[in-house]
Amino acid sequence: MSGVQRVVIVGPGAAGKTVLAARLGVLTGLPVIELDKAFWRPGLVPTPRGEWAAAQRELTARPRWIMDGDLGPYDVAEIRFQAADTIIFLDFGRLRCAWRAVRRSRENADFWRWLWTYRRRSRPLIRQQIAAHGGGADVVVLTAPRAVRRFVRQVADRTATPR
Repeated sequence: MSGVQRVVIVGPGAAGKTVLAARLGVLTGLPVIELDKAFWRPGLVPTPRGEWAAAQRELTARPRWIMDGDLGPYDVAEIRFQAADTIIFLDFGRLRCAWRAVRRSRENADFWRWLWTYRRRSRPLIRQQIAAHGGGADVVVLTAPRAVRRFVRQVADRTATPR
């Protein structure tokens, strides 16, 4: 991740996007922006689409960042993909994410519907958006926690060596 300045992390709920973003932030010194915190209003009310697009334009105008989040049908991810130099897609299976979600917290019915249909509905859209809008970015697809750990080790090794 040498020379990386703008990183987007997407994937299904409970895949570990926020944890990965925090680890990469520590290793690279890039500021981390957790999109769930910026998007959801009190009572889990979504930000209207136009306002969310404008907010993302402001966020992506910053020179350096890691943004983690996948807001499913509410998202305007193409704005982040166009601005990113690196896109990390945590392409984990539904059962792994469901197990993690059960262990971490209570989730509402909308979350479960989104998670259960992610591979069939959201995943193809994310892949299309990355192909259409992430042309200048390096794309890293990680399909299991072991691949994430290996990726983090590689980043740690690269950032630890003197340049």
